[in-house]
Amino acid sequence: MKCTKKELTLEEGLKKEWIITNGIGGYASSTVLGCNTRKYHGLLVAPLTPPARRFLILSKIDESIEINNKKYNLYTNMSRDYISDGYKYLENFEKDYIPIFTYKIEDVQIRKLICMKYRQNTVCILYRIKNGKNSAKLTFAPIINFRDFHQMNTKHQYNVKQEIKNRKIKIILDDNSQTPIYLNANVGNYIKHDNDTFKNMYYIEEEKRGFYPEEDHCVIGRYEVDLKPNEEKEVEIICSLEDNIDEIKVKDVISDEIVRINEIMLESGLIDIKSKMQDKEHNDLIKNYIIATDNFVVYRPSFGLHTLIAGYHWFLDWGRDALISFEGILLKTGRFAIAKEVLLTFTKNIKFGLVPNGYSGFDNRPLYNSADASLLLFEQVKKYLNYTKDYKFVKENLYQELKNVIASYKKGIDLDNNNIYLDKDYLLVSGTPETQNTWMDAKYAGFAVTPRNGKAVEINSLWYNALKIMEEITKEFEGKQEAKKYGDLANKCKKNFIEKFYNAKRKCLYDVIGDKKIRPNQLFSLSLTYPVIDPSSEQAEEIFNTVTKKLLNKYGLKTLAKGEENYIEVYEGDSFKRDMSYHQGITWPWLLGLYNDAYLNIIDATKDKAKKKALQQGYDEFVESVRKTFIKQFYEEGMLGSLSELYDSKAPFLPKGAMAQCWSVAEIFRIIL
Repeated sequence: MKCTKKELTLEEGLKKEWIITNGIGGYASSTVLGCNTRKYHGLLVAPLTPPARRFLILSKIDESIEINNKKYNLYTNMSRDYISDGYKYLENFEKDYIPIFTYKIEDVQIRKLICMKYRQNTVCILYRIKNGKNSAKLTFAPIINFRDFHQMNTKHQYNVKQEIKNRKIKIILDDNSQTPIYLNANVGNYIKHDNDTFKNMYYIEEEKRGFYPEEDHCVIGRYEVDLKPNEEKEVEIICSLEDNIDEIKVKDVISDEIVRINEIMLESGLIDIKSKMQDKEHNDLIKNYIIATDNFVVYRPSFGLHTLIAGYHWFLDWGRDALISFEGILLKTGRFAIAKEVLLTFTKNIKFGLVPNGYSGFDNRPLYNSADASLLLFEQVKKYLNYTKDYKFVKENLYQELKNVIASYKKGIDLDNNNIYLDKDYLLVSGTPETQNTWMDAKYAGFAVTPRNGKAVEINSLWYNALKIMEEITKEFEGKQEAKKYGDLANKCKKNFIEKFYNAKRKCLYDVIGDKKIRPNQLFSLSLTYPVIDPSSEQAEEIFNTVTKKLLNKYGLKTLAKGEENYIEVYEGDSFKRDMSYHQGITWPWLLGLYNDAYLNIIDATKDKAKKKALQQGYDEFVESVRKTFIKQFYEEGMLGSLSELYDSKAPFLPKGAMAQCWSVAEIFRIIL
């Protein structure tokens, strides 16, 4: 991924972002111009209780160079009425394993490489400088902070204490003595600043999202490095929450990261290293896909297990998101050992049959506002078995939990107002008008925008699928007789599902029984391992055609059909306006995974050869459209090397929401690879 000078204009450069991560929830991220446009941007955003309690530590480093008594600022910062023009010296930006910025000032070239030390709250910046014919002086000014990454320090007077040992600095900001910040450089002189505040850094993206957009940072000092004529020099600057940063070699950190990613890529089996006809373009895509997936794989030290971050910049690990992303992030990439850990993570705190929908960002407390996460678990266990045949792990670690989930759903679950119970017609009821416990979970000031309480289509599709999977694995572990009770319950569920969910007038399924709005959730009935609607049936064809006609576009599926009440197709404005549109017509890429699987199930179930051939041709065209659309998005738009959470539903279909979303990456690459 590379942006040339003509693509690094202010207008274009502020739209493109990058991110690298450290495997415990921390990250470095900004725009390709190095200008921070979000309160979430920074060179070191560190989780104090990994992966939670993320704090902005190092906002950025502002570089300048003096040549023949003329000073050039290489940084780009925004205020409400001014933008510094360092981007004009930026020749190109590359994002492969790590981001690399190349600057040209007169006859001086500077390459800046940024890398994070794996599983450590440490960021490393390496400058490779080729000086020209004149003496020069480089200045590096670290701009630091210490605040929760959701908050901002506005009109803030910083209390700074510094301990200086040569070029290594220990900083205590605002009396946070339990979490000192460390800085170190390998060359140059450090000059301390007193009472130096960077005032009113302006975050244009926060203003678009309805938040106050300005904050103050602290400039603790600067490093100065002299350059002789024609000298080549490497400058290393490290910022960390660890004391031992003087032992770190930045080039070793960069090398270790490249080796680590390459090992994952080779172990994935997605490339054939023995082939003499290797496709470089394909292999590069695989590498970048591996890097994109790796950003979401994080370690929870308190559990001693891995989990999956739902998205950057602001999400933590969510049960629903992790399980939907499970195959595309972990199974497709051959990371089976971590896949086992993720399954253990989300079964570790099952309570009354509910898989946690997430964990508190403040105290790691499990949260249970989800009726579907527990049912999604069955599908992913089945997929894990499809890939690994590891029945021993499932039997010893998961089987009893799965049995408990089924028993709890039958008995009823009232935890956190989930109001889940099995009705007399063997269909599941869930939620209340004030509860948001399906994936359409927007809530503002206590108001659930799409509560979907009652008998929701995907909850019952997942329930049927869970019963059938339970029948299958119980037969494996305990025999036919014990398995029969799950099969009998599934059959009763299916009979009533078909009778009560099918809307003959609109040729689709009710989203919730009694709610005739056309939404994509009905695809669950066709896309799972055990579809509750027979994929060979006329009903299946009608449902699929309705979804295709009413909801499908190149970027995903709309969450509500145009013409329905409260339909909104542009995601914009403050929190209230965005929440009101979140699932009311906005396009979500991850839903293409459901559409893809429904398509394949219908093709597999079709007996007529001519019809099957036509369906296969249509499917191939669909996959090619997804490939073309999202390869361009992946390499050129939004968060370079990742995919956004959602898109507007009208041209130009701008990427919105979280700019790197786990299930978007997982489901799109599961389709195209």
